[in-house]
Amino acid sequence: MTKVKPYKNSELGKKEQVANMFDNISKEYDGLNRVISFGIDVKWRKKVVKIVTSHKPGNVLDIATGTGDLAINLVKTGASKIVGLDISQGMLDVGKQKISKRQLSDSIDMILGDSENMPFEDHTFDAITVAFGVRNFETLEKGLKEILRVLKPGGVFVILETSVPTKTPYKQGYRFYTKNILPMIGKLFSKDRLAYSYLCESASVFPYGEALNNILREIGFINVEDNPQTFGVATIYTASK
Repeated sequence: MTKVKPYKNSELGKKEQVANMFDNISKEYDGLNRVISFGIDVKWRKKVVKIVTSHKPGNVLDIATGTGDLAINLVKTGASKIVGLDISQGMLDVGKQKISKRQLSDSIDMILGDSENMPFEDHTFDAITVAFGVRNFETLEKGLKEILRVLKPGGVFVILETSVPTKTPYKQGYRFYTKNILPMIGKLFSKDRLAYSYLCESASVFPYGEALNNILREIGFINVEDNPQTFGVATIYTASK
């Protein structure tokens, strides 16, 4: 798998670059995300919450939680505790403000941490989610192994990630949008022009569908399934331990 970094001229590793990138765009991220996805990402997150809810989790870990959109929605699962983990302090700060306004600070903990080296004991969480975050892992397999480690046996793991449509004309439309329109939006409205170019490029080379299913199985996950969303521009993956 090709390793794409946000800042090609930087000597920092991908992990540090990703943290810096999200720190840079944290204040504008939510608004631009709604524009870029036409708001459809809200619908996708609701589907993730529905899957997790069906497993009646006592506690949930949301990795690459960012500004906490999914963590906030996961309160609807009835879990007694939700932990949001992210490598960007800037994103977490925005998320904490949103959580405080909704008076959910007792239900959600926002923690600064590395998804590839998490500060949790083995078999800790009933459910783990990652929305648009696995492609930002520096080493995908290492991050997935960590997730498997902290997931309880019988627990559910749900990924929401971008994918590439395979059918005409959606494939051509998606390619045009991601190569021309999305970077233009990023340049117009973001102070970090390279960030949205990276997000497009990383999505285009990241394994999806059966390719990601196979990686999950090789790591040790079972009951692996993928469910493409909105003509295949995103996919929800479910797996268990």
